[in-house]
Amino acid sequence: MAKSPKYYVVWKGRQKGVYDTWDACQEQIQNFPGALYKSFESRTVAEKALGEKPHVHLQGKGPGTDGKAEKLFVGKPIADSISVDAAWNTATGDMEYQGVHTTTKQLLFHQGPHPDGTNNIGEFLAIVHALAWLKQRDSNLPIYSDSRTAISWVLKKKANTKLAETPRNAHLFELIDRAENWLKANVFLNRILKWETEYWGENPADFGRK
Repeated sequence: MAKSPKYYVVWKGRQKGVYDTWDACQEQIQNFPGALYKSFESRTVAEKALGEKPHVHLQGKGPGTDGKAEKLFVGKPIADSISVDAAWNTATGDMEYQGVHTTTKQLLFHQGPHPDGTNNIGEFLAIVHALAWLKQRDSNLPIYSDSRTAISWVLKKKANTKLAETPRNAHLFELIDRAENWLKANVFLNRILKWETEYWGENPADFGRK
């Protein structure tokens, strides 16, 4: 039996409106800070919702809802992609990161441990490592990270860390400088996407140490 069509309302995104497909909706909301969006079963209801305040619908009080708050519809992760993750040891301060194919979980690269790091630095380096790895292979596969902070650093081409440089982590700061220089010197078309742990479970690149 065919699934009923869905209609996606974007209240806040690159361009607000009603979209017939998740892909079209996703183009408006991905990497857009504070995006507001939701799926509806009826185009009529969706078009009406577009002209109303979004919080009414996001709290489950608007037409087409059952009175209960609903999670925003985020779809499924792109199967052919790379996922990256970092692990930070709270006892030693050591950090490491790795990248895997999202679906097969094949390990593509692993770096560390690096002394006196942070998780966000690891995620930042992992994303840049994935970008460089893909560029060497002339691939435009998207990259998933569960760190909004690291994604924003990559898009700004600057790791805005407050970590102090010490003799123990001097090499780590060299890697950060190298990553920032790579971002400034290279153009890439790969999408850098947020891994939605709440909906999809753990990032495939997770180290499994929680």
